[in-house]
Amino acid sequence: MSAPTNQFTASAAVAPKKKSRKRLWIILGSLLLLVIVVVGAIAKNRSSDKAILVTTEKAVIKTITQSVNATGKVQPETEVKIAPEVSGEITELPFREGAVVKKGDLLVRIKPDNYKYQLDQREAGLAAARASAIQSKSQLLKTEEDYKRSKDLAAKQLLSDSEFTTVRTTFESAQANYDNALAQIRSQEGLLAQAQEQLSKTVIYSPIDGTVSARTNEVGERVAGTGSYGGAEVMRVADLSNMEVRVNVNENDVVNVKIGDKAKISVDAYPNRRFNGQVWEIASSARTLGMNTQEEVTNFVVKIRITDRDAAFRPGMSANADIETKIAPDVIAIPIQAVTVRTREGAKTIDQLSGDREKKAKETQGDGAVAAVNQKDQRERERTDREALQRVVFLRNGSTVKMVNVKTGIADTTHMEITEGLKKDDEVVSGPFSIITRVLKDGDKVRVEAPKKPGEQKK
Repeated sequence: MSAPTNQFTASAAVAPKKKSRKRLWIILGSLLLLVIVVVGAIAKNRSSDKAILVTTEKAVIKTITQSVNATGKVQPETEVKIAPEVSGEITELPFREGAVVKKGDLLVRIKPDNYKYQLDQREAGLAAARASAIQSKSQLLKTEEDYKRSKDLAAKQLLSDSEFTTVRTTFESAQANYDNALAQIRSQEGLLAQAQEQLSKTVIYSPIDGTVSARTNEVGERVAGTGSYGGAEVMRVADLSNMEVRVNVNENDVVNVKIGDKAKISVDAYPNRRFNGQVWEIASSARTLGMNTQEEVTNFVVKIRITDRDAAFRPGMSANADIETKIAPDVIAIPIQAVTVRTREGAKTIDQLSGDREKKAKETQGDGAVAAVNQKDQRERERTDREALQRVVFLRNGSTVKMVNVKTGIADTTHMEITEGLKKDDEVVSGPFSIITRVLKDGDKVRVEAPKKPGEQKK
């Protein structure tokens, strides 16, 4: 009876093993199926990702205003620097900074004592010169009579030649002394006029109606006149009713700016307002900053008259100006970033062209005369490359794009004028910028990114 029991037990042990193997094969098959599904999904996604994701916009009709942006300071159109021409101690400064003055008002008085003493000396010198001239004239008259009498006697041979020569020499000497006395009078008169002028310059009056915009000295301080090398500026008087903005315009932009161009001016002190202005002066000479360095910048000062007179401006306020240099009304326009540059064949981007040029330069690099020839060839290639470049846009044509050559006009901050190559409502690729400039080619497949809802952020 024991043998059948053992056989049954062995059969029962084999049955669980078969079930576990079957379960294992089911699990492995499920995993294999899952892998196949995942691989297929990835392959499908990859095949769909061959289409480049882009954004598009349509060409529109709008007015484009080309402008030049520049920063600068608000300054009065007329500002006079008051610097005394004579040195001395300041005894009067009636007006403080900000005071309103009229033309002819006393602004500065310098202690005049030394200049009065000099005036007295010059007057005395002139009196002495005149007295000396009177004495010289009397001597001249006496010697002139002696000369005439001696001349008559010599003609009658009643006077020797030596005596006549002595009389004539005495007369000529008296004439010279009198001429010298007259010259001394003129010299003393000039010195006297100079002393009077110096004395008058100890008092300075306002040359214009205006406001004291700056005052750098106080009563009791000593100042050096402008005649003594560097003169001391005591104050400034400005006409604050006529203000302007002086901006620095880069040399590449100043060629587009003209006298009479309109401008929109933003002043930091008035953040919620833009003022109207007009260009009335353009500098002929440049101002260069950082000369002979990598940061060298060449600018030209442009003066813009502020035509709005209802705001209180102060000299030195920071300002920003948009100078309207050109207006194109009702033209075809597309976003600026939609326009890129390619070779005439359209096969290479700027980066690729630059890389090819560098590769050629390395391959042909040499020494001495060979290097000079290579540099010349490289410059010629660069010129040829520039001539081969043209502006293009990518026009959407269903699921693909077509590269279209265009001619452009002026541009504002967001859009560029298209003069040839597009018409209204043509749909062009407007982004991303890196895709347009480096990746996109004629005939590429694209997918248009759905426009975001208001307030929706990119994940």
